[in-house]
Amino acid sequence: MQRFSAKSTFQNIPISLLRRCISSTSQTAMAASDEFLGRLPPFEYIPPPYTGPSADVILNQRKEFLSSYTSCLYKKPLNIVDGKMQYLFDESGRRYLDAFAGIAVVNCGHCHPHVVKPVIDQIKRLQHPTTLYLNHAIADFSEALASKLPGDLKVVFFTNSGTEANELALMMAKLYTGYQDIVSIRNGYHGNAAGTMGATGQSMWKFNVVQTGTHHALNPDPYRGVFGSDGEKYARELHDLIQYGTTGHIAGFVFEAIQGVGGIVELAPGYLSAAYDIVKKAGGLFIADEVQSGFTRTGDFWGFEAHNVVPDIVTMAKGIGNGFPLGAVVTTPEIARVLTRRCYFNTFGGNAVATTAGLAVLNVIEKDKLQENASMVGSYLKGRLDQLKEKHEIIGDVRGRGLMLGVELVSDRKLKTPATAETLHIMDQMKELGVLVGKGGFFGNVFRITPPLCFTKDDADYLVEAMDYSVSKM
Repeated sequence: MQRFSAKSTFQNIPISLLRRCISSTSQTAMAASDEFLGRLPPFEYIPPPYTGPSADVILNQRKEFLSSYTSCLYKKPLNIVDGKMQYLFDESGRRYLDAFAGIAVVNCGHCHPHVVKPVIDQIKRLQHPTTLYLNHAIADFSEALASKLPGDLKVVFFTNSGTEANELALMMAKLYTGYQDIVSIRNGYHGNAAGTMGATGQSMWKFNVVQTGTHHALNPDPYRGVFGSDGEKYARELHDLIQYGTTGHIAGFVFEAIQGVGGIVELAPGYLSAAYDIVKKAGGLFIADEVQSGFTRTGDFWGFEAHNVVPDIVTMAKGIGNGFPLGAVVTTPEIARVLTRRCYFNTFGGNAVATTAGLAVLNVIEKDKLQENASMVGSYLKGRLDQLKEKHEIIGDVRGRGLMLGVELVSDRKLKTPATAETLHIMDQMKELGVLVGKGGFFGNVFRITPPLCFTKDDADYLVEAMDYSVSKM
């Protein structure tokens, strides 16, 4: 068999011709990109000229002064300098359709005027009075937030992040029940501090530090799980885990109704309602981690609503502040009383500017009908992605609810072999076509589609067309 040799094949071709061929290929790719960009839905906003440092300068600064953990998406990192609603702009003024929303954070849209104005008004007047003094911002937001939760969930503790919120919830569960064991679900993600790292169910997010007292139940994953979509079977495994792996009593069970970092995995039908009874019989509290699925992202206000359960504790962050560092724990007055046994305090939790942003977010969700839009556009987009799955063998699964959707890529549908390298390549191609999506899943082969909730059907069409084109070019 004759072996291919680049040297022998090209040695008689003039260098000038080779350069023209390479240039022609590059120009063809650029022309395709330009043609696609010309079909981006119309948008009136034009950002002011950017005069700051270039992407290369910033990248060098990051390499020198930041830890290498602050990695970037894409082979050629983007320097994002401006944003408006569902669009982002780079240093050259190029527009991108944002289908990631800063990791499911910017629910209202980038720089939404009805979030920006009250925040500016507040920051001009008072930035940080501390909760040791009275100020209406934290009180107003607490009341409005509690009104969005069912039952007796009406006592709010503010934090700065989802990790902090989950840490506090786990501690409260242990204090209230008197038990120490926590049960979480494999493939879940709950944060990177001591307790939340233990509750997280993926090795890549766990450092080699002592993590005790947490037990991980089988993931009720309808696509990759051992019992498919049979939620009752997964619940029986949870029962056995508690009976054989603990004293028979647990402090709490923490779950994401849709696993975000884990690859937009929606829990099998019937699982949470059956798990609720099992956890209660074991003396535990039911803890809903709504850090990513909350604030109408799924089409319901909370992800747990689709499962007919009412948690004892709800944690939240990300979409709560539309980009401001803000998190919260909401629970019942009875459970909340455990924190009166000692002094509990969080310096920045409940900051006046952050809680002003939080209240503005709730107002925008209602005013702009974002819950209805997430449900309507999300259903439309999922339908179009399902059509794409029928067309391309590499798409193994389309899942999620509302505007929290996942597209899992596999190189073999029958074996469900993760197409990790292909996922990175397609992401880069979509970026060149002006579409930004996230990536997740244990194998890094799932597109996380979590755009601002002002996303339109035209935006959804453009995203699907860009994905279709990028997959076709594999």
